[in-house]
Amino acid sequence: MRKLFRQKGLNLIIGNDGSLMENEGGCASMRDSGTRLQTKESGEGSQQKPIRVAQIIGKMIGGGVEAVVMNYYRHIDRDKVQFDFIVDEDSTYVPEEEITSLGGRVFYISPYQHPVRYRRELIRLIREQRWPIVHSHINTLSVFPLSAAKKAGVPVRIAHSHSTMGKGEFVKNAMKLALRPFANIYPTDRFACGHYAGEWLFGKNHDFTIIPNAIELDKFRFDPVARQEIRKELGITEKTFLIGHVGRFMSQKNQAFLVDVLADLLPSRPNTILAFVGDGPDKADVQRHTEELNVTDHVIFLGQRSDVNRLYQAFDVFCLPSLYEGLCLVGIEAQRAGLPCLFSDTITREVDVTKASKFMSIESSKEWSSFLSELKPKTRAGLSDELFANFDICQNAHKLTSLYRKLLEE
Repeated sequence: MRKLFRQKGLNLIIGNDGSLMENEGGCASMRDSGTRLQTKESGEGSQQKPIRVAQIIGKMIGGGVEAVVMNYYRHIDRDKVQFDFIVDEDSTYVPEEEITSLGGRVFYISPYQHPVRYRRELIRLIREQRWPIVHSHINTLSVFPLSAAKKAGVPVRIAHSHSTMGKGEFVKNAMKLALRPFANIYPTDRFACGHYAGEWLFGKNHDFTIIPNAIELDKFRFDPVARQEIRKELGITEKTFLIGHVGRFMSQKNQAFLVDVLADLLPSRPNTILAFVGDGPDKADVQRHTEELNVTDHVIFLGQRSDVNRLYQAFDVFCLPSLYEGLCLVGIEAQRAGLPCLFSDTITREVDVTKASKFMSIESSKEWSSFLSELKPKTRAGLSDELFANFDICQNAHKLTSLYRKLLEE
């Protein structure tokens, strides 16, 4: 039995004994030597090779976790640290071209829904590539890749908590609760997007390092010219009250609730439009819900976008009624754009950078519509960089570079 690992421009075939063979028309193995900092020869002498870190992503589907990892990758010192991405072969949104252009590699393996096969393939791949650091971003499921990394002898194994859990997802929650007791067995180090997410996964008796969901501060700064341009592109007048939401269509994000809010709001604020940004498995259900409530003419589905920073400029308010979050990246982005933000009260208050966000229960859509009916769009003022200093990607990418190197040296 042979297993094919795909990369951009590369096919790797692994035999039963774990050996690597060339595929027809493919390339030979790309080996990184050793598990410690190595050197390579140059015309002027020698210099350190960048540390290659295996990033365990799971499914790349255009979600927030992938956005966080990619943002760090774009800004990290790639002369010192390089990322390789290990993703499930049923991923639907893998930016291979960008990753390879930055010097990274993408490896596809069987989905984690087949844990025995998934772990076996990971062990073979990790042994072949000899990554000195494996950094897993799949929360409670990290037990599988990190156990494989330990079996393969990886010296630095990082578990990264990006989320928690909430009501309404019985099967997912049962799995999370079953796996959470194993969260501290296999990692040598623990990261989290915030205190709440870290304590939820690792417990209060284990240390973890906060790696914030950082952003490009200038990219999301409010731009009045961009606001006029994007509203014109969307056919939105200045008299229209535009509610914005950014998120993957899945039960966790609770988009159907916002449709209920809109239906309650329209009698008092008929010039309202609700804009959804993103795709996902629940999109069709949400679209049907808009038809059932007869609000289709007041909802626009913008799909997966690469210009979300511009869309924030067009919104008048940002709403996120999630059942749960770790520390939502979109909440930071929206506040940076100067938007008033309305979050569900199940979201950690750590996201409230400006101390001006509103948190409300998702038990009643009428409470949300009542708040929105009285909200007056304000002239947005520029927010100070100091206020968002903890979420500056430039600073945090530099810290992560140093942290990787420190962990490996230890």
